[in-house]
Amino acid sequence: MSSEDRAHHRAKILVCDDDFNVRLLTRQCLEAENLAVVEAADGPEALDVFIRERPDLVFLDVEMPGMTGLEVCKRLRQMPQGESIPIMIVTGSDDRQSIDQGFEAGATQYKTKPVNWSLLGRDVQYMLRASDAFNALKRQEDRLRYLAYYDPLTSLPNRRSFNEQLNRILKRCRRHKTSAALLFIDLDHFKRINDSIGHGRGDRLLVEIAKRLTVELREDDAINYYSDKSAEEETVDSTTEIARLGGDEFTVVLSDISDVMQVERVANRILNSLSEPIALQSHNPVVTPSVGIAIFPQDGEDPDTLVRNADTAMYAAKAQGRACYRFYDEAMNALAVEQLKMEEELRDAMSNHELELRYQPQVDISSGEVVSMEALVRWKHPDRGMISPLEFIPVAERTGQIIELGEWVMVEVARHCQYWDSMGLRPFRVCINISPLQFNQSNLTESIGNFLQRSGMDPKRLELELTESAIMTDAQTNIEKLQQLKSLGLELAVDDFGTGYSSLSYLKRFPIDTLKIDQSFVADLDSPDGAAIVDAIIALSKTLKLRVIAEGIEEKEQLDYLVQRGCDLLQGYFFSRPIYPEDVPDMLRQNFTEALSQS
Repeated sequence: MSSEDRAHHRAKILVCDDDFNVRLLTRQCLEAENLAVVEAADGPEALDVFIRERPDLVFLDVEMPGMTGLEVCKRLRQMPQGESIPIMIVTGSDDRQSIDQGFEAGATQYKTKPVNWSLLGRDVQYMLRASDAFNALKRQEDRLRYLAYYDPLTSLPNRRSFNEQLNRILKRCRRHKTSAALLFIDLDHFKRINDSIGHGRGDRLLVEIAKRLTVELREDDAINYYSDKSAEEETVDSTTEIARLGGDEFTVVLSDISDVMQVERVANRILNSLSEPIALQSHNPVVTPSVGIAIFPQDGEDPDTLVRNADTAMYAAKAQGRACYRFYDEAMNALAVEQLKMEEELRDAMSNHELELRYQPQVDISSGEVVSMEALVRWKHPDRGMISPLEFIPVAERTGQIIELGEWVMVEVARHCQYWDSMGLRPFRVCINISPLQFNQSNLTESIGNFLQRSGMDPKRLELELTESAIMTDAQTNIEKLQQLKSLGLELAVDDFGTGYSSLSYLKRFPIDTLKIDQSFVADLDSPDGAAIVDAIIALSKTLKLRVIAEGIEEKEQLDYLVQRGCDLLQGYFFSRPIYPEDVPDMLRQNFTEALSQS
C-alpha cells in the first residue's frame, strides 16, 4: 500500500497475546494512534483472524501455550499474504539466541518486555511507513527485474538476456559437439530515417522490425525467448533466440545448426522480410539490414569472441554496400586492430602518467560541509585529448586491465591523502569504484589488505562503491566476501542503487553502509514514478539504518526535493564538477549551508 493510500486507510493491527490485560493495554495504545485493532488469544486463532481480516501489521507474543509466537510467525511467512507483512514479536527473553530465533522465524522487529507502552504506537506507525516504502521498492524491483531481461519497446529479450542465453547455448553445443550461428543485425541508415520521420514513428518502425523477425523465424524454427532450461540439460533442441541489444541492433542465435546453408536460408529470409516497405501513416520507409554472421566454434569458442567477430562481419557487410550478409573471416580484423590499439595505449597510459584522478565532493545536508569525495579517473591522451571513461573503461573491463587500473587508483588515492594530511586538512572519506571484474577476484580482500598495510592508510577513510548487479550475481557467496572486506575496516556502498535487481531479503543482510541513488532517478524527480522511487529508497535506507546519497544533482529543484526528504549526502554539478587534487583544500573550506537552508 502506498503512503498516499495509507492516508485514506485506517491501518489494521492484529494483536495476539494469551494475556487479556496485555491485549487490552495494547489496544488502547494503538487506538490512540487511530489504528484499528483485531485480537487473538492464541496461535490458531491468530492464523484464522489473519486470513479473515488481512491486517496491515501483526503484534505477536512469543510465550503462548499450545502454539508459540515463533510458530505463528513461521506459518504467517508461509502464506502469500504474509510474505512481506511487518511482524513485531514481543518476548521476555533478551538473550542473543532468542533474538536470533525471532528473526529466523521471520520477525520484522523484536521487542523485549517490559514494553514501553508510551512509544508502542509510534513504533508501529514507523513500521507501517517502512512497510510502505519496502512494498513500493518491491514493486519497483519487480519492474526492474522485467526490464533487466526484456526490451520495453519491442518486448524482445535485451542484451542481458541475450548474453545469458548465448552462454547457455554455447555450453550445450560444446557438450554435444554441435555448431551454432550468431547473426548480428544492424539497420542501414536508421539514424537518417529516424530523423526524417520523427522518433515516435522511428520507435514504431523498430517494433515492426521486431514483429517481422519473430514471424519470419517462427515459420521453421522453434522460438524460445527466455528459456528456463539449465545449462546442464542434456536434451538437444534446435532453437532460435531473437534479441534487441539496443538502438537498431538485433541478434539472432541459431543453435545446433546442421550446415552453413541453413544459416544462409535464415539470413536471406531476414533480408527479404526486413527490406519490405513498412507502413507508418503517411510514410512507407524501406529499412534494409546489414547482417554479420559468426559460426561457433570456428569463429569463436566463447561468447565475447563470437559477438566481436559477428559485429566485425556486420561492418564488412556495410562496407560491401549494405542490405547483405557476410560471414566472418580473418581478413576482417581491421576493427579488432583498432581496438587492440586502444588496449595498448591504455596500458601505456598508466605508465606514462596520462591517467589522472579528479574528485567530486559529497555534501552533508546537516552541516553543509564536504565530508567525502568520489575519485574519478580521467585519461588525457597526448594526441586525442581527453578520452571519456565511457570509451576506455569498457575496454579495460573487456581486457582485464581494469584490475591494474583499480590498483593504480588506490595507490593514487593514498598518495593524495598523504598530501592533504601534510597540509593539516581535516580527514574525509574517499569513495572508490570497484568494477565487477575486480570484485570477482578471489584474492580481493587479501589484495586490499596488503595495500592498506603498505600505504599506512586509515581504512575508515575508504569507501568502496560496488554495483548492485555485481553483488547480486551470487548473493549468498558475496555476503561472505563483503563481510571480509568489512573486517578490514572499510566502508561499503552500493552504487547506482535501483537500477539492478536486488532482492530486498538479501539487501538487509549485506554489511553495507551506504546506498547511492542512481542519477537517472534524480534526473526523473519531476515525474511521479521517479519521485516515488527516490522516496522509497530514502525510506528503505532509514529503515535499514544506512547512509543514503544522491548523485547527479544539477538543478536547485532537485536539491530542494532531496533536502526535504532527508537524503544524507548530495553530489553533483550543482555543487562542483570533479576537481583536481590540488583544488581539494579550497573545496573543503567551502560550506553549502546557505544553499541547503533555502531548500
